[in-house]
Amino acid sequence: MKKNKTPKQTVSLKLLAENVRGYIVPSVLAPLFVIAEVVLEVLIPREMGRLVDDGIALGDMGAVWTHGGIMLAYAFLALVAGALSARFAAVASMGFAKNLRASLFEKIQSFSFANVDKFSTGSLVTRLTTDVTFIRNAYAMLIRIAFRAPLMFVMSIAVSVSINYRIAMIFIVVAPIMAAALVGIGMIAFPLFRQMFKRFDKMNSTVQENLIGIRVVKAFVKEDHETEKFRDAAEKVRETQVKAERLLVYGQPAMQFIMFACMVAVVLMGGREIINASSPMTIGDLTSFISYVNQILISLVMVAMIFVNLVISSASAARATEVLKEKPSIDDSEAEEGLHVESGSISFKNVSFAYASNGDKNVLDGLDLDIGSGEVIGIIGGTGSAKTTLVQLIPRLYDVSGGAVEVDGRNVKRYPVKNLRESVAMVLQKNVLFSGTIRDNLKWGDESATDEELMNAAAAANADEFINRFPDGLDTDLGQGGVNLSGGQKQRLCIARALLKKPKIMILDDSTSAVDTMTDAKIRTALKQFFKDMTVIIIAQRVSSVMDADEIVVMDGGKISAVGTHRKLFESNEIYREVCISQNKGVDDENA
Repeated sequence: MKKNKTPKQTVSLKLLAENVRGYIVPSVLAPLFVIAEVVLEVLIPREMGRLVDDGIALGDMGAVWTHGGIMLAYAFLALVAGALSARFAAVASMGFAKNLRASLFEKIQSFSFANVDKFSTGSLVTRLTTDVTFIRNAYAMLIRIAFRAPLMFVMSIAVSVSINYRIAMIFIVVAPIMAAALVGIGMIAFPLFRQMFKRFDKMNSTVQENLIGIRVVKAFVKEDHETEKFRDAAEKVRETQVKAERLLVYGQPAMQFIMFACMVAVVLMGGREIINASSPMTIGDLTSFISYVNQILISLVMVAMIFVNLVISSASAARATEVLKEKPSIDDSEAEEGLHVESGSISFKNVSFAYASNGDKNVLDGLDLDIGSGEVIGIIGGTGSAKTTLVQLIPRLYDVSGGAVEVDGRNVKRYPVKNLRESVAMVLQKNVLFSGTIRDNLKWGDESATDEELMNAAAAANADEFINRFPDGLDTDLGQGGVNLSGGQKQRLCIARALLKKPKIMILDDSTSAVDTMTDAKIRTALKQFFKDMTVIIIAQRVSSVMDADEIVVMDGGKISAVGTHRKLFESNEIYREVCISQNKGVDDENA
């Protein structure tokens, strides 16, 4: 069996650079002030050498005060330039990170379900947080230290050569060796950092699953199991992180050894030059040279620091650009501008569908079904019969693998995605409410809805009775995900929210599974007034939820087993009859 190779992650500098918008000025000013700072710092040692030779050596206090004053002025101006460069770098990098996070989040919002399936939720959270932070740090370095270190190195070398080119040759020889060593370390460390971030993703997914399912964890007394699971994930992150950073850490002592060796060599050679009467080198020159040695060595340390940061952030940048480069599998490339759903009739024509993770194995296979405008259709079938998958093709949450889905006689691909989904309301199996009040959540259906309209929709969903019991009514805060509501209450609010959308097509995917049969009956009765002009598809496990539908579709193994009314199916379809009998609905033909 062939193993699928993970596609190589690459960094798109163009995509990242687009996020500098709005912060170009501070991004330019930061390196400009860095250049000014470096020039001033390089001038200070030269002035110090003059202070030694012209002032201290000759006992001329006037020269001491003059050159000392100039040094203080250079130092003050360098301090101001450094502070301004740091401030502009911080503003630019923070703004860049803000834009990048917004771009990533906006891109994720454009993803289809198939795109979302490709990335785990934990991975996307890591990319929006940890990865962006690493990229921000790298950007701050690039517009500040990446200018400072090379410029200081080059200028210090240039001035050192002008003082004594023989001694300066030490750095000219050592620098390429150190650069080659850094590149070698980086090539080994980069794959390890990429692996580290993958394990970060897994750890974040573990945390997220635990927090979302905390009630289940406690109900099954699995706290120890979850703790051990997290510790295992965290330990794997630590192991990879240690392996990756060990290489970089070992590089620091080696570099420091080379630096101090260079320092000793400079002092020895400089001392001999001064002793040699024929040499033009003075004590002031040696003092300046030693200062330039420090600047050169500091710049090399900065280069190493930049390199380490870039190795880490390059893995993060590759992961971020992977999201930005991801092409949504569903788009408006075939859409007709301004096209809207008018009536809500639906046709499935020889539809086949397979999830990407399943390869060529179809979940739906050769399915044909026609639903008239304004009809109420029930769908029933066993677990795994692809009932939910079928209805997700209507608003293009997924696209068909073969065949076509038509709404109002037109392929759904001809509708702009926004227009199509505005005409379809779905109440999914998993009820999702957001932080905020009941009013905030209901207004997802219609932002301009009045309180009266909100309560009318709530009444149709049989949600008004518990809303009115809350002291704050519609202003009741639901907490994160509606934690203070029961499953049935969440379902009823989700139904009310969908009704406020006033869609042409309403899809209720097992949306009353958490309420009792009496409440289910009340909801179905109240909803009839809202269903007058809607095409309604009801997916249910309970026969009672669909028995009054115009037609019922029985699904089995991704195919349609039968279509008909409750009576007809009970008489002719064995699958449906068995479901009815198991739920005590099929007493006899007449009652059926």
